Amino acid sequence: MRANRCLRVCARLILLLIVTATALLAPPPPLFAADAPPTGADVPAMARTWPVGLRPRVLRGWEPPATVYGPGHRGVDLAAPAGTPVRAVTAGRVSFAGRVAGKGVVSVTLTGTGDPPLRTTYEPVTATVGKGEEVEPGEVIGTVDASGSHCSAAPCVHWGLRRGEVYLNPLSLLPPWLLHRGPSRLLPVPDTRPPH
Repeated sequence: MRANRCLRVCARLILLLIVTATALLAPPPPLFAADAPPTGADVPAMARTWPVGLRPRVLRGWEPPATVYGPGHRGVDLAAPAGTPVRAVTAGRVSFAGRVAGKGVVSVTLTGTGDPPLRTTYEPVTATVGKGEEVEPGEVIGTVDASGSHCSAAPCVHWGLRRGEVYLNPLSLLPPWLLHRGPSRLLPVPDTRPPH
C-alpha cells in the first residue's frame, strides 16, 4: 500500500513538472491581432507632412502596452503651443470631429489603406472640419487647444494611429525623408561676378 501511494505521488509530481515545463517553454500568446502587428510593419509611409510644424519635438514616443489593456502610450506627443495649426498628414475623410471626455478630437480615416482602414487621431484640437469632409495632405483640420493636453513638460498634441482596434506607431506613416529631415542649412553662394 505504501509503495502504491508513493508511486501515485511521484507520478503526480512528474506530471506537474511536465505541465509546468510545457507552459514555461511555450511561446507567449499574442498581445495584439495577428493580422495587424503593433510595430507599424504594415503601415505605408504615406504621410506628406507632420501634423504640427516642420519637424516638431517628440515629447513622448509610442510605447505599446505589454497587454491589450495594460499601461502604455498609444501614440506620440508632439510639442505644439496652443493655437498651432494641426494638419492632416495624408488624404482621407474626417470620421469624427468633436469632444471626447472634455477634449477636442479629430479622427481621419486614411484613403486606400485596406480593410479595416488606418485612422489617425489628433487631440486636444479645436476642429475646423466636420465629419464626412474629405481632407488633403497638409490641409488644416484644426488648432491645438489651450486646455486638455496630457503633457506636463510643454503644450502638445497627441497623434495616434489605429487599424480597427489595434494601435500602431503613427511615426511609421512618415517616410524617411520626412522623419529624419534635419534643420535647413543656408550655404554660401559663390560670387560669379567679374572683378572690377
